[in-house]
Amino acid sequence: MEKDKVELVKNFAFNLRKNILKMAFEAGSSSSHLGGALSIVEIVSFLFSYQMKIDKKNISWEDRDRFILSKGHACLAYYAALAEIGFIDKNELNTFEKDDSNLLGHPVLNKKLGIDFSTGSLGMGLSIAIGLSIAAKKKKKDFKIYVIVGDGENNEGSVWEAAMSAPNFKLDNLCVIIDKNNFQQTGTNKEIMNTESLSEKWKSFGWEVSEANGHDIIELFNFFEKKSPKPKLLIANTVKGKGISFSENNNDWHHAVLTKNFYEKALNELETKYK
Repeated sequence: MEKDKVELVKNFAFNLRKNILKMAFEAGSSSSHLGGALSIVEIVSFLFSYQMKIDKKNISWEDRDRFILSKGHACLAYYAALAEIGFIDKNELNTFEKDDSNLLGHPVLNKKLGIDFSTGSLGMGLSIAIGLSIAAKKKKKDFKIYVIVGDGENNEGSVWEAAMSAPNFKLDNLCVIIDKNNFQQTGTNKEIMNTESLSEKWKSFGWEVSEANGHDIIELFNFFEKKSPKPKLLIANTVKGKGISFSENNNDWHHAVLTKNFYEKALNELETKYK
């Protein structure tokens, strides 16, 4: 991957983190799910700034790649990405979770903003993607479908039904990324429902499975460059709350209010670490 492309993704990720923090601060809400949004920043940045086939001038282009954020509570990262590519006005980000806003605490279908699917009821995003992938095959369309699933979300039975379906229907147009930050709302995954080896489980269902550092641009590039006749799965090892010292691996920031003091501290850290 060319150095300038790597820098493009890194700058995109920097802007995403800034936008995520600002949205969370302006909302003043404990339901902004800051930690889970920060853990997927590099993944979302790579998809939206480099990997996905989209037309910034034609938001409804039929042959565009599709993105589904199954862990819909991490929508701060999604909205920030849509703003970076120009589908959402950056001023609208300040309305997050406010009265009459289009930007709710989980994504709600809004084609005008580039939000193709309502998500957030955990376990549903992958099932939506299965239907979309089958439809693309039937229509002889070559667009790809990218889905981000939470590691805790793998507790849902519907995820495993969908996981069995994709190889059965030979959905090589489908790519799933598991955000493995090792936490869910009320504790660690091991404490609540230990799924042991996700890699072995998904492989046994017939997926092409890889594992990588979900914050490393080159490792993400190497995964997405791989061709496979099977549906692809990336287990992305991530850090919940990545980029901010007080939120990294601190599950209190699954739900927490970003006060002015924390917001200013976080911005200062971002400028120091990433610029």
